[in-house]
Amino acid sequence: MKITKDNIFYSFCGKNEPVIRVNAPVNLDFETMDCFGNQLRTPEDTMEELDWDRVNPATGPVYVNGAEPGDALKVTINSIKLNEKGTVCCLNDEGTLGKIIEGSHTRVTPVSDGFAHYEAKNGLRIDIPLKPMIGVIGVAPAEGLDINTGTPGKHGGNMDNTMIGEGVTLYFPVAVEGALFGFGDLHAVMGDGEIGVTGLEIPADVNVTIDVVKAKAPEYPVLETDEYLAVIVSKPTIDEACLRATELMQSMIAERTDLDLPDIVMLMSLLGNLQICQIVDPEKTVRFVFPKKYIPSLSF
Repeated sequence: MKITKDNIFYSFCGKNEPVIRVNAPVNLDFETMDCFGNQLRTPEDTMEELDWDRVNPATGPVYVNGAEPGDALKVTINSIKLNEKGTVCCLNDEGTLGKIIEGSHTRVTPVSDGFAHYEAKNGLRIDIPLKPMIGVIGVAPAEGLDINTGTPGKHGGNMDNTMIGEGVTLYFPVAVEGALFGFGDLHAVMGDGEIGVTGLEIPADVNVTIDVVKAKAPEYPVLETDEYLAVIVSKPTIDEACLRATELMQSMIAERTDLDLPDIVMLMSLLGNLQICQIVDPEKTVRFVFPKKYIPSLSF
C-alpha cells in the first residue's frame, strides 16, 4: 500500500482530511518530496524564486483506526530509498550564520554508491557518507491546534533529528482520533544543529510499520533502537528543551527500574548524552540519549 507525493499537507492539525484509513499494525510505503516541494532541482533554481507556500510538504495524513487520545502511535522506519540527487542551500539572515551570508546559494549534489558527491564553488569535491533521515514526522496535536510542518513540538513535526533513520522506532502521543500521521523533509545527510537551515534535502521513498500502544502516550516523542532509548523535546529555547529532556529521561528510567534518584542522576551523567537536533526552527529541539545495555529493563 503506497501513499504518493500527490497527497500532502502543510500543517499538523486534527481537521486534516485523511488520505487513507488503516487498521494497525500496517506496513505502508510513502513517497515524499524534499522540503522545497521539489522546486530546487538544478543549480539555476534559486531561493529567490521559491514559492514559500509549498515548503515542507508532508505526505499523508494517515488515519489509524483505534488510535485514541492517550495512546502512543508506534512507527518503525524500515527502509529509506533516496533520489539520485539532493539540494543544500544557505541564504542571508537564515540559520546561525545567516548574518554573514549575502544572497542565496544552492548546490545540487549527486547521490550514489553510498555517498553524497558535494562540489564547492572553487572545485573542491568531497564524498560525504550518506546517513538518510527524516526531518518532519509526527501526528496531529490536540484539538484546536494547527502547527505548520516547519515547527516541532510535542506532536513531533520538524524535529530534524539525525537519529530518525532506518531501523528506528518512534512513539508519538496520540492527541486526536486516528492520530493523523504523516512525514516528509528527507535528508541524505545532515549535521546535528542544521546550522545553515538545510541538510541535503532530497525526495525519497520510505517504508514504515505503524502500530498503536494503548494508554502509553509519552509527553514528547520517544525514539528507540536496539541500543538506545531517547526522548526528543522542542521548546522556545535550547535551555528549556535541555531541562525538559533531562527530566523526562530521568522519569523514564525511574518508571522502569528500582534505582533510587541519586543513582539515576549519576548514571545519566556518566552514560547519557544530551544532544542538539536543530537550532534553526521556531522551537529548538534536543534529545537525551541513554544506552539500554546497562539497564536491561530500559525500553519503551
